[in-house]
Amino acid sequence: MDIVVRAIVAFAFVFLLTRVVGRRELSSLEPFDLIMIVVIGDLVQQGITQSDMSGVGIVLAAGTIALMTVLVAYVSFRFGRLRPILEGEPIVIVQEGEVLSGNLRRERLTVEELTAQARLQQIGSIDEIQWAVLETSGTISFVKKQ
Repeated sequence: MDIVVRAIVAFAFVFLLTRVVGRRELSSLEPFDLIMIVVIGDLVQQGITQSDMSGVGIVLAAGTIALMTVLVAYVSFRFGRLRPILEGEPIVIVQEGEVLSGNLRRERLTVEELTAQARLQQIGSIDEIQWAVLETSGTISFVKKQ
């Protein structure tokens, strides 16, 4: 039972950590970030199992994490009011060709990063954008002016 409790605490910590880190960082993983995720995963695993390498320990820890993931998805689906807390909300970062610098600052994005993403979508200038929205997944959706 101790493993289950530690797995729930680890899940809550990792969930909170991903919410605090922000969607920009999670959408653009650099090699160092990927290595850090693997290291964090190993540290969390050790904290959950306390080096318990038994089959039962592995099943309990993995099963608890999987169950918590399904539970969060269900709660997000079932209770709409909790969805912004659990998943976040899309944020408008360009409106009518004007960059909303407050929203960029809040998400720790630079105009250069925004224009680079626009170029990847074949948009040459911010002036061509009707709306740009930072989605909850960390991607930026663009709607060009007509």
